[in-house]
Amino acid sequence: MKAKFETEFGAFVIELSMQKAPVTANYFREIIESGAFTGSSIFRVVGGDNAAIRAENPIKVVQGGLKDTDPQPVPPVRHEPTSETGLSHQKWAVSTARFGPGETYGSFFICMRDEPELDFGGHRHPDGLGFAVFGNIVSGFDAVQALYDQREKDEFLNFPIPIHTCRMVDD
Repeated sequence: MKAKFETEFGAFVIELSMQKAPVTANYFREIIESGAFTGSSIFRVVGGDNAAIRAENPIKVVQGGLKDTDPQPVPPVRHEPTSETGLSHQKWAVSTARFGPGETYGSFFICMRDEPELDFGGHRHPDGLGFAVFGNIVSGFDAVQALYDQREKDEFLNFPIPIHTCRMVDD
């Protein structure tokens, strides 16, 4: 299953890892099918030069979707760590934002490089459980790079980049 996101910097497609990460992939499929990502935004772009949150373990990611303060169309799901799925935070991996285990919200991030500190046992999240990879970018790499190139002095964008549409597409 694939989802297409369209922005002013172009479109990108995420292939959901339905077999390896069924809990998290289905969670995001439900959010996409609810229409909640259409009209949301890319609101955070983190690079080594602007990291504020956990700057001791810098990452390079593009984050978007729903903010934690937005209405959530789908209830949180249990944490599905990389130790369970066998997936890892490699370049172009797509993962879910979270607070504690089982505290997901409709936000995703795209790894712009390999990020092993985001995997189970990594040091990016204080609990060491890592984040839950649920897919990979399969097209629109230039669009994702253009989004990353919009990073600002601070990791949270002053002017979030709208996600014009998001929908499931045929394989």
